Amino acid sequence: MQVNEKLQALRELMKEKGMNAYVIPSFDAHQSEYVPEHWKSRAWISGFTGSAGTVVVTLDEAGLWTDGRYFIQAEKELQGSEIKLFKMRQPGVPTYSEWIRDVLKEGGCLGFDGKVFSYNQAKELEGKLRDKNIKIDDRFDLVDLIWKDRPELPLEKVYIHEVKYTGKSTKEKLSIVREEMKKNGAGYYILSSLDDIAWLFNIRGNDVRNNPVTISYGLVSMDAATLFIDSRKVTDEVKNFLKENDVELKEYEEIASTLNGIDENINVFFDPNKISRWLYGCMPKANKKITGKDIVMLLKTIKNEAEIENLRKCHVKDSVAMVKFLYWLDNAIHGEEITEISASDKLEGFRKQQEGFIGTSFDTIAGYKDHAAMMHYKATEANQYTLKPEGMLLVDSGGQYFDGTTDITRTIILGQITEEEKRDFTYVLKGHIALCRAKFLHGVTGTNLDILARLPLWEKGIDYKCGTGHGVGYLLSVHEAPQRFSIEYNDTILDKGMVITNEPGVYKEGKHGIRTENTLLVAEDQLTDSGQFMKFELLSFCPIDLEGVDASLLTDIEKDWFNDYHKKVYEKLSPYLNDEEREWLKKETREI
Repeated sequence: MQVNEKLQALRELMKEKGMNAYVIPSFDAHQSEYVPEHWKSRAWISGFTGSAGTVVVTLDEAGLWTDGRYFIQAEKELQGSEIKLFKMRQPGVPTYSEWIRDVLKEGGCLGFDGKVFSYNQAKELEGKLRDKNIKIDDRFDLVDLIWKDRPELPLEKVYIHEVKYTGKSTKEKLSIVREEMKKNGAGYYILSSLDDIAWLFNIRGNDVRNNPVTISYGLVSMDAATLFIDSRKVTDEVKNFLKENDVELKEYEEIASTLNGIDENINVFFDPNKISRWLYGCMPKANKKITGKDIVMLLKTIKNEAEIENLRKCHVKDSVAMVKFLYWLDNAIHGEEITEISASDKLEGFRKQQEGFIGTSFDTIAGYKDHAAMMHYKATEANQYTLKPEGMLLVDSGGQYFDGTTDITRTIILGQITEEEKRDFTYVLKGHIALCRAKFLHGVTGTNLDILARLPLWEKGIDYKCGTGHGVGYLLSVHEAPQRFSIEYNDTILDKGMVITNEPGVYKEGKHGIRTENTLLVAEDQLTDSGQFMKFELLSFCPIDLEGVDASLLTDIEKDWFNDYHKKVYEKLSPYLNDEEREWLKKETREI
């Protein structure tokens, strides 16, 4: 079926159920950012393939809401359909809940699948519609009834993440979690987020592309821990490992009956942003519910010493792969036919040569010329460009290793570029340097520091419609909550041991896209009478293309930082390169 045919089929079901509007978010039953094919309902119904967005369908209209990362992509992918694009956070653009409130008549009915809406998301939506007496029906997954060839849930095998990588055993982590539960007065703690479950139980899987997680639920009490998972995915080795760590196994579907059977006198803790409305409904009404930020989410953001040391080694390996790729590209661009896809494949090949490599941490973004203006561009056989020795190629990529997760972006100068491109490249570099150099008092959040990266661009009337950086997991999601650099308010204090990216950019539709990204570790600096000051330790080491830099636009302090960074790049990576690669890197890290 074409998109408009799918919408018409959905509307027929809506009429049967007495619904006037139906909402289809991007999430799965675990509120994941990246989801298995089975749960890509929003992409299936709309044709928009970006990772973030919400579709709302009424009986005579349809809209897609997505953020600034995807405006260009969404406009292209929605062409030919009746779905209207609503550009989130732009002046005059309503939120999808405001739009629903405006278009639905009093006493109407709004439907959605309660399994893919978080408790808080559903509660907020309900609140926005209450004064119009709009009813909510969360019982039906209507897309499932028309998606005839819907993929089944994956059954990838689970594997153990060994303590030499994790630094703490499952028993140790459970003990820490129970201490936090006591502080909150909770006897039970529900886990729904796949990242949190993987971290707590020291297991990994392959149920979600690029994300080493397994579809499951977790439940922890003061004397027991249960993992709810399809038993077909669990090997005898993993069963024995979990048993040794006092973790009981139950089937994935048993979460509902288990929650329903919880003693009504015991308090239950959960994060209302992470458990679904359906999961909340499985608990006895009499239970006292204690809500707050997820316990494991906050614990896993702070990397322990073993994880930090592993991450340093992991990033050196990943940076070596990047340099080998850049050296190859610099030589091959004049003699080989290279496409955006073949360049991505070549980079993955260099990563595969590194010890402990498991897979990519996200689908590589390799955008040549104007394709790079789409922040989350993905090349296909039909739309890809062939590279030439001119213009710029943006490559945003990362790897999953047993000893960490990486994320790095370089904009590569393939030949002659315009003065505008060179200026934009340099403004991005200035913002990147300013954030890398930040020294800040403990208690500061990423929102407080975001301006440092934007200011050089703002001074030229340029902005980018996304955050400046996100947290990075440890053999987990490349996007780790809750730490981030963003204009949107974030109350998470940047603490020692957190990992976060620094990636300002310029994106000019139809012209070019530029991004420079390194991954940073939050570390302590000096302690004074004013308090504990913090700084960033660089984890990524890869040359930033000198051919894109207008040195006249850099201050002496910026030049010193740039030269010192390139000196460290050469020192850390040269021992792992052959003679030709080493000589090339020496040239690429020369002083300006």
